[in-house]
Amino acid sequence: MITLRNLTLRRGTKVVLQDANLTLHAGEKVGLIGRNGAGKSSLFLLLTDRLHADAGDVEIPPRWVIGEVAQSMPETEDSATDFVLQGDAPLQRAQAALVAAETSGDGHAMADAHMALDEAGAFDASARAQALLLGLGFQVAQLESPVNSFSGGWRMRLQLARALMCPADLLLLDEPTNHLDLDALVWLEAWLKRFEGTMIIISHDREFLDAITRVTVHLDDNTLTRYTGNYSAFEEMRAERISQAQAAYGRQQERMAHLQRFIDRFKAKASKAKQAQSRVKALARMEKLAPVLTASDFEFEFREPQSLPNPMLAFDGLSCGYGRIPIVSGIDRSVLAGQRIGILGANGQGKSTLVKTIAHALPPLDGQIVEGKGLVIGYFAQQELDVLQLDDGPLMHMVRLARDVGPAAREQELRDFLGRFRFTGEMAQQPVGSLSGGEKARLVLAMLVWQRPNLLLLDEPTNHLDLTTREALSIALNEFEGTVMLVSHDRALLREVCDEFWLVSHGEVVPFDGDLDDYQKWLLEVSRATAKGQPAPVWQRSAEAEADLPTPAPAVAAVRRNPSASRDERKSDKQQRAKLAERTRPLRVELQQVESRMGRLAAEKTEVEAGLADGSGQAEDFAELGRRLAHIAAEVHLLEERWLTLQDKLETLGATS
Repeated sequence: MITLRNLTLRRGTKVVLQDANLTLHAGEKVGLIGRNGAGKSSLFLLLTDRLHADAGDVEIPPRWVIGEVAQSMPETEDSATDFVLQGDAPLQRAQAALVAAETSGDGHAMADAHMALDEAGAFDASARAQALLLGLGFQVAQLESPVNSFSGGWRMRLQLARALMCPADLLLLDEPTNHLDLDALVWLEAWLKRFEGTMIIISHDREFLDAITRVTVHLDDNTLTRYTGNYSAFEEMRAERISQAQAAYGRQQERMAHLQRFIDRFKAKASKAKQAQSRVKALARMEKLAPVLTASDFEFEFREPQSLPNPMLAFDGLSCGYGRIPIVSGIDRSVLAGQRIGILGANGQGKSTLVKTIAHALPPLDGQIVEGKGLVIGYFAQQELDVLQLDDGPLMHMVRLARDVGPAAREQELRDFLGRFRFTGEMAQQPVGSLSGGEKARLVLAMLVWQRPNLLLLDEPTNHLDLTTREALSIALNEFEGTVMLVSHDRALLREVCDEFWLVSHGEVVPFDGDLDDYQKWLLEVSRATAKGQPAPVWQRSAEAEADLPTPAPAVAAVRRNPSASRDERKSDKQQRAKLAERTRPLRVELQQVESRMGRLAAEKTEVEAGLADGSGQAEDFAELGRRLAHIAAEVHLLEERWLTLQDKLETLGATS
């Protein structure tokens, strides 16, 4: 059990926690959330004894082994497998003990060392380390490669594998998904679900938190608040708590105003002086409730594009790669106005290479890209944060952008624009190098918005964004009238933004005629086949997807000659979509509630079935469990029928709109 009592923690002059209390039980999987800069990483430093509390107590079982991902970039010639094995501290101690015993010729010590090696699982340690590496996206040929031969992102994956190798009682993971693609993220999710120890995760990935955690701790306003449930449950409970607190504050304000009016009216009257004085005392004794203050939500929107060429792009036999080595080739596809395309595929398959080629950051190796007249590309690269001028402030970046790219603007107009992205006052002049990762990402988004693009190429835009900013980005992308091509491991963003998917795999780009759930199932099939040493299954397109392949470039040129829709027509379409969304909102809300209830019933059913299988209870207990199981089955049947009815209504409204 982890216990924090009346804890106060400061970092310099900043108060991170003030009289905070928290209890976490063994085996709980906890999501630690809060805005960027709230102090989540500082709490991890406290738990690992690298920071000390200014007041209060921290209690962690002394025998617990703590595993965490080191943030330093490893520099060593050791192989990837050996580096990961070094994360298993008991194994390393047993191996060192064996070497010392053999050197001294101590037979008893050698026997003890062999027993320790057996307890540490030495016989399959290398296999377990390599399974971690393969799951995180490394290739078989890379397992014995030196650590120094990998890039920074892959070295951070090595640090993650090393942390997972540790037989920890408490596992601390700070943004473990930042350097992972969707394939590795799905594997990590499955691994963490099987982890039996206590786990605390800092993450801004909603679906990842929902899948892994069953307890949520919110760090806000220097306090820790525990909620039972995953992130989605936390949102519901916190909204209810805020609503109740606001109502209580309002009622108290009315009561105080009523008392004050009585005091003001009758304090001068002798006949009422006693009653007035009692109300003065009552008002003084009343514990004042504070108004509910929450962090203001961040919002922004993309400007309406000046034109919408259709098609935006046409690829004719396009090959992309580096130097003379193609990574993806033979691409014959088109990108139309208004499309929302999610680009899927494992790291190294060519997703970023394709996006860089479209953005002119790489030249095509073969074939051509035909661009629509008036195409304006807004490109968010994975390394975009690194190319900002660290000594210049946000305002200087905007001045340079307005001068070199446009549109031109006065300094005050640029300051006002930056203010909408929370760069106000002196912060507009603050060197970018001193900004947080989230603040740098907001600056890049501001620079994208200013350019007024009609095609957005986004390559992992959420890596440094907190949940509030991710939600703002999702809303802005859904309201954007242009075209979006998105590479991301954030499944919530992909689900909310993308209408279709392209799969980059085995050197080609093909339509993925499924949703993200289908993609995750396919990834698990690939993972199982790889673990068994079998060939990885190739995604099979359905007949419908084959028929829906895009028109080759020559025919696309004919489409391009058609006049694009007028601005009034686009505005009318947008209004119709908004009306449809408003009409279907109650149905969608109820559908979400039905799905949530079905999920809870499934968990309850599993619990009841486990109780029946246990066989250690009394006859009355089995009878009660049987009745509960029957009730669950009946309710599930009714919910499934309601779910189908709601789906039919939504489809009907969509068809008749």
